[in-house]
Amino acid sequence: MMDRKTTWVLVMNSTVARILRGFREGDFIPPSELVLKSPHRNLREIMADKQGRSFASAGGGRRSAMEYASDPLREDMKAFVHKAVDLLQSHYLAGDFTALAIFAEPSVLGVIRDELGDRLRSHTILEVQKNLLHLNETDLAHTVEAELQGV
Repeated sequence: MMDRKTTWVLVMNSTVARILRGFREGDFIPPSELVLKSPHRNLREIMADKQGRSFASAGGGRRSAMEYASDPLREDMKAFVHKAVDLLQSHYLAGDFTALAIFAEPSVLGVIRDELGDRLRSHTILEVQKNLLHLNETDLAHTVEAELQGV
């Protein structure tokens, strides 16, 4: 007997990830849900982790603050996306699902694409640039199910 396709769905923005587990081909049973939340840090808190100081090579030993090499909020988001994708990767390797669908804000979707390994990318059946995190559990499941019908 051939196994039916089991799809997991990642619904994500820069601070919250909801992973809907257990959409099965041919029947609708409300999926169970995993929720990950990024630690809430605003820019002031991130910037409070002060950069080091450097000595100027000329000018009598003046010191100046070092600049950030990148956007600290974006780096926090990338770390959060990496954590969510790592979780998905481990469950995929364990055989918990065979297909992945992703719903995310456009800026987050780009980071997710960068983080997905070849294996998960090749089993991604749907990518939608949409933030669905405001939906309750039932409405989210029905909205995702309707989107999956077209795949």
